[in-house]
Amino acid sequence: MTLGGTAAALGWRRGAAQVAPDELTGCDFDLVIGARSVDFGGGHRRATVVNGHLPAPVLRWREGDTVTLRVRNTLAEPSSIHWHGILLPAGMDGVPGLSFAGIAPGATYTYRFRVRQAGTYWYHSHSRFQEQIGLYGAIVIEPRDGERWRCERDYVVLLSDWPDTDPERIYATLKKQSNYYNFGQPTLAEFLRDARAEGVAAALAGRRMWNRMRMDPSDLADVSAHAYRYLLNGATPQANWTGRFAPGERVRLRFVNAAAMTFFDVRIPGLGLTVIAADGQDVAPVEIEEFRIAPAETYDVVVTPAEARAYAIFAQAMDRSGFASGTLAPRDGMRAAVPPLDPRPRLAMADMMGESMSHAAMKGMEGSCGAMRSAAPGPAVDMVVSTPRRNLDDPGVGLRDHGRRVLTYADLRTPGPPIAAAVDREIVLRLTGNMQRYVWSFDGRKFSAAEPLRLGLGERVRVRLINDTMMSHPIHLHGMWSELESADGEFQVRKHTVVVQPAQSVSFRVCADAPGHWAFHCHLLYHMEAGMFREVVVA
Repeated sequence: MTLGGTAAALGWRRGAAQVAPDELTGCDFDLVIGARSVDFGGGHRRATVVNGHLPAPVLRWREGDTVTLRVRNTLAEPSSIHWHGILLPAGMDGVPGLSFAGIAPGATYTYRFRVRQAGTYWYHSHSRFQEQIGLYGAIVIEPRDGERWRCERDYVVLLSDWPDTDPERIYATLKKQSNYYNFGQPTLAEFLRDARAEGVAAALAGRRMWNRMRMDPSDLADVSAHAYRYLLNGATPQANWTGRFAPGERVRLRFVNAAAMTFFDVRIPGLGLTVIAADGQDVAPVEIEEFRIAPAETYDVVVTPAEARAYAIFAQAMDRSGFASGTLAPRDGMRAAVPPLDPRPRLAMADMMGESMSHAAMKGMEGSCGAMRSAAPGPAVDMVVSTPRRNLDDPGVGLRDHGRRVLTYADLRTPGPPIAAAVDREIVLRLTGNMQRYVWSFDGRKFSAAEPLRLGLGERVRVRLINDTMMSHPIHLHGMWSELESADGEFQVRKHTVVVQPAQSVSFRVCADAPGHWAFHCHLLYHMEAGMFREVVVA
C-alpha cells in the first residue's frame, strides 16, 4: 500500500479532508485511539491504533496554519499523543504528568497550536508501551513558500519494530536478564578466527579484558529480531510495500524511525542518496550511499532512478539480526533482490574507553579495568569513561571501513546562523547505566530520584553529554531545538534528537525560549522507562 503522491498532486484543502485511508491533510482533525488485532506472521496480537490504522495516518499540515486535533481515547487505559519535534506550548506537548494529565478512557483532548516550522516529523504515544505496539505516525509539513527541493514523487518511509510478545513481558525479561535477546554473542569459531589473525596471546588478552569488565562486545541492541518483526510503513518484507516512479523522476523519501529500540542502517542498492533534511530541518545536500537512523530521527533523501526496474529499500537492524524492506518500482508487483545482512559487528575497545588505542595499549590497560569500574558512583553505574572522544565523523560500529559512503553528523550542516549564537552557561550530564540490573539514568540517578533541570526563560545553555555506556543513545529534548556543535564548538546542525555513541561526548546549544515543563530523555523506549529521563523546567 503506497502513501499517496506529492503534496502538490494532492492539493491543499482546509478543514478535515481525508485524502486516502492512511493520510489526512488540512487544519482540523479527528483522531481516535483504539485497539485492533493484527498479525504480522507471529499470530494475532493486540495493537494500539489511530483511526484503525497501523501506522497511524500520515498528517499533512502547512507552515503558518493553526491546527486543531481532537483526540478521543477509546482504550480501557489512559493514553496520549506527543508531537515529536514540533514547537508548541507546553500544554500541547502530550507528556502525561508533565504537560498534561493524559487522556482518560472515553475522554477527548483537543490539541491546538500554530505550526511554526516545516519538514518531516512524527507523532506517538507517551503512555507506557503504547508507542511500541502501534501508536505512531508521520507528520509532513509543507513550507509556506513551497518546497526547496521539487520532486515528482514524495513518499513517507516509516520504520518500526513490532513485538510478537507483550512489551511488558519484554521489559520484565530485560530486568531479569539484560542479554536475553542477544543471540549474537562471541563464539568459539570467532575466537579461533581471531587467534589465527592476531595470535593466541592477543586473542586471549582481548577475551580476558571483556570478561574482567563483565561486558559483551556484541551488546549492540537490547531487543533483537528474536522478539521483533521489522516493518516499513506497517508492512513486513514479504508484504513488499512499493513506491512507484517513472525513470528519471526525482523521488523524495521521508525516512522516519518510529522504532522503540532499533537503530536501522539504510541503503538502496544501485542508487545514490542525497540527504536534504535531518529532523525536519534543511541541510546542505550530502551525497551518500548509506545512513544510520536512530529511533526518533528523521532524514529526507532524494533519489533519481534512471532505469525502469525495481530497487530495494533495505534497512537492516544495527545488530544485523533482521531487516525491514520495501521497493521502489515503475509498477506494483515488482520486487528487487534484497541484499544479505552484513556480518554481525563487534564493539571495539575504543567504543568503551573513548580514545582509540593499539593492542599493546589495550593489553597495558587490562589490569586497570577493575579500578575503572570501582570509580563508579553507585549501583546504577557499571562503567565510567575517563577520556571520551568528541569527533562527529565516526559512522558507528558496523559501518566503519566497509567500502560504502556513510553519513555522519560531521557531514550535516544547517544553513544560516544558530538560534543560540552565544552561551550563558554549561550543563554537563553523563549517560549512565548498569546492564546487569538494566537500570538507565543521567548522572547515575533515575528519574524517580532526580531533581528537574532548571533553565531561565531566554537563557542560552550548552548541554554536554558524556556517554559512560557501551550503547548508543538517541537523546530527545522536548519543546526546543538542540543545536549540535562540532568538536571545536562551532554550530553544526539543528536537531530534535541527538545520538551519543559509546564513550563519546557531544555538546549542543539550547535557547530556553519555551516556558513550561518539558521532557528530556533517551528515545530507546525501555531505557526511558528504566530511568533515563529528566524533567526540564523553563521559567
